[in-house]
Amino acid sequence: MGFFSEHIAARRDEKELGRGAWRRAHDRFRRGLDRFHQVLEQFQDPAVLDAVVPVANELADLLPRMRGLCSRLQTLAPAETEDIPPSEGGWLHDVHRELSRAGNDLAQAAEALAMARFHGQGTATDSSQRPDAARLRLDAIARRAAAVAERVDRAEQLFTLHDS
Repeated sequence: MGFFSEHIAARRDEKELGRGAWRRAHDRFRRGLDRFHQVLEQFQDPAVLDAVVPVANELADLLPRMRGLCSRLQTLAPAETEDIPPSEGGWLHDVHRELSRAGNDLAQAAEALAMARFHGQGTATDSSQRPDAARLRLDAIARRAAAVAERVDRAEQLFTLHDS
């Protein structure tokens, strides 16, 4: 991306997401997603790719939802600092907590994927154990990805519940 394109994207992000808590939550999520895809690109094993690419696609589908929610939050309760704006009953804190946890769970999914890659480079002596271990690692990645989706769903539900 060229300098001008990056500048325009940065200005759009600042306008839609502000500079504070909502932008931070969105950017954390995007960085985790980028990291997940970077790690995935390092895999050559077709079986792993067949198992993980659909998960990666599901995670990527969450980014527009995350951005849309953070944009709506910025419109409703602008945050230009790290502080979460006050709300009746602290519901904005609850939404932000879910968004933050979604980003953290996504980072952990990327870490689990990286560990699957690292552990997949075993020696010939442990090949008899590798299929079960690999399946367990792929299951862990799928569980983490499901947790990310649940967090985004929960944040949207909390927002919808209180934005009436």
